[in-house]
Amino acid sequence: TKGNAAVLELSSGKRILRLTEFETSNGPDLRVLLIAASDATDSDTVTNSAPIELGRLKSTSGDQTYCLPAGVDLARYRAVTIWSHSLGVNFGTAPLS
Repeated sequence: TKGNAAVLELSSGKRILRLTEFETSNGPDLRVLLIAASDATDSDTVTNSAPIELGRLKSTSGDQTYCLPAGVDLARYRAVTIWSHSLGVNFGTAPLS
């Protein structure tokens, strides 16, 4: 998995996660999760980090946008991960910028 992850605030005050130059391998039931960790090199870190699901992965490549729930504490949730829900496996993690 590779690419960039950034949180942007729109003029409306709504925050979004923007994945750019994104690419990951195909897998079953892939989801986008915010995690309360700065990085995750293994699946246990993801499951132990109180993950917040942003939705199903829209595509395995290309720029994508996901809405952040109101009130998410970005001082706590500092990374995004691509997660196979059915396998319980971390495909890759990136710090938020």
